[in-house]
Amino acid sequence: MASAQAYLDKAENRKFFQNLWRTDLMGTLKADPPFWCFALWCGPCSSYVLRKRALYGDMTRYKCCAGYMPCSGKCGESRCPEFCLVTEVCCCFGNSVSSTRFLLQDEFNIRTTKCDNCIIGFMIVLGQLACLCRIAACLTGDEGLEDAAHILTCLSDMVYYSVCACMQTQHKVELDKRDGKFGDPSPMSIPPVQQMSRIDQPYGPTVGYPPAYGAPYGQPQPPHQGYPASAPPLAPVQAPGFPPPSASAYPPPGPGAYPPPSASAYPPPGPYPPQQQPGFWR
Repeated sequence: MASAQAYLDKAENRKFFQNLWRTDLMGTLKADPPFWCFALWCGPCSSYVLRKRALYGDMTRYKCCAGYMPCSGKCGESRCPEFCLVTEVCCCFGNSVSSTRFLLQDEFNIRTTKCDNCIIGFMIVLGQLACLCRIAACLTGDEGLEDAAHILTCLSDMVYYSVCACMQTQHKVELDKRDGKFGDPSPMSIPPVQQMSRIDQPYGPTVGYPPAYGAPYGQPQPPHQGYPASAPPLAPVQAPGFPPPSASAYPPPGPGAYPPPSASAYPPPGPYPPQQQPGFWR
């Protein structure tokens, strides 16, 4: 009971993860068409490959259904993990796809969008509706209801395998991102070297500045769109009664100026201290 409650709490916590899948379910066919076709026509094989990649190729870490089912760890996986994984993807294909999805979500804190949840929920509800129609047709023996149940079953199978192919392609794209196949730095790699400005540079490096914030510090800022360019400075206006700008500094020298122009320099020229006049002291 405690383990079941732990799984429920973990599923509830996935709603608050901050990261998103690199591509949503609607864009998986465009993101990787060859693997989407491979996952559609050979779903168990693609599920086997993806689970092994999710475990970084280390099959000693393998548990049935990635440890999310009550049977996990009780099927002798440690003795022959490859055979157990083949059995899982063939006999429990849906659980194998979901378990790989939960494994990636818990490792990288990935949250499923509402659109993807609606697609997965529609697939589940359609499968349940087809199953109920099939049971009702068997109980009543109505041919019309049996034909409707057959149509719903075919439609449900088409949606099921199509959505599973999209989910597995989504997992594959996320694993490619983890392994750095898109040029993105790996989460476990060393961060890139940061550039610092030097004295011989007129301005700092532009690395890390998005174009939306304009030119970096030290470069001329481009004019804002929709605003006129700055006008040249206006010439000074000559007010009546005031001297022109080329006049001497203010205040002009005059009788009340300090110090007066004729004032002698201080101290006066000559020997210092002054010599005593003869006969001053007797």
